[in-house]
Amino acid sequence: MEIRIRGLTRDYFSEGKRIRALDNVDLTIPANRIFTLLGPSGCGKTTLLRCIVGLETPDAGEIAIGDEIVWSTEKGIFVPPEKRGLGMVFQTYAIWPHMTVFENVAFPLKCRNMPMEEIRIRVARFLEFVQLDGFENRPATKLSGGQQQRVALARALVAEPKVILFDEPLSNLDAKLREETRKELRRFLAGLNITAVYVTHDRVEALALSDLIAIMRAGRIVEVGDPKQIYFRSGDRFVADFIGRANLIKGKVAALEGSHAVIETDVGAIVGLNPRGIEPGTEAMLCVRPEFIRTEATGVAGGRNLFRGKIETLLFIGEAYEGEIRIGDTLVTTTISPTVDVVEGGDIFLSFDTDHCFLLPA
Repeated sequence: MEIRIRGLTRDYFSEGKRIRALDNVDLTIPANRIFTLLGPSGCGKTTLLRCIVGLETPDAGEIAIGDEIVWSTEKGIFVPPEKRGLGMVFQTYAIWPHMTVFENVAFPLKCRNMPMEEIRIRVARFLEFVQLDGFENRPATKLSGGQQQRVALARALVAEPKVILFDEPLSNLDAKLREETRKELRRFLAGLNITAVYVTHDRVEALALSDLIAIMRAGRIVEVGDPKQIYFRSGDRFVADFIGRANLIKGKVAALEGSHAVIETDVGAIVGLNPRGIEPGTEAMLCVRPEFIRTEATGVAGGRNLFRGKIETLLFIGEAYEGEIRIGDTLVTTTISPTVDVVEGGDIFLSFDTDHCFLLPA
């Protein structure tokens, strides 16, 4: 089920000041995809989600789910949350501790006065889907965090909603369990013919789960794209820096070479992809991620995208070193193989991958 949002605005007032949580948001969420709203805390992503559900009242705009308009200031339409055909998984899961697993999952169906035999069939089907069959009579308080998350998912799915929404559902799990549950959740959602809208501030979560990502900042949608497009070919400096560690180096485009460009920087001339077609003579920003910088302890400085620098800081993190390398006045962050013989204060050679450097508008 497609979701269409037009001109959505939401203001709050705090200590006499107006805070614009959503600023004239236009967004189309395609049907049957996993769509993530990603951004820093306070950017408006949860407010947008709550407006879609009907738990927040926008000040202006329109929301349509499928062919039905569920909110419109201009047309005076408000469809209450329980009539929108949505399922939701909250950050706290909202599992009732006094109920069994079966009772938690069956609750939405009992509210609809569905016959008990049909309730049993549906609950059994969705508990099997989330791999909790056999847990029907287990008290909710006896479940692990990951299992509670799956109960919340089954409860959201059991009423067969048109759309399911997630508000940072993994944030309460420890790192290891969050990684495992993320894989399970992606597998569950990929196996359903359903639209999923997912809110998170965790970039790894967004990249791993999503078919499409919308980056939000200060109440606005900055950029929308698939995970690889956002990570490798973003056209926005904020997005490129937020979605992953990035070295951003200022410069001016000196020449074009097909799909690449030569940009003159304080580091020297660097060749990188030019997906936005930035013209020679234009100031630009080069983005290169640490994983696409090759390092060697010895070499001959010179050649394209090959530079000599001095190691300012070096942190051992197990599978690699994290290093800050100074090249002239520019500090570059990179990862260094633990097999490379390096020390703080020593020299090192850096090679930037020309196909994984890309230019952004300044």
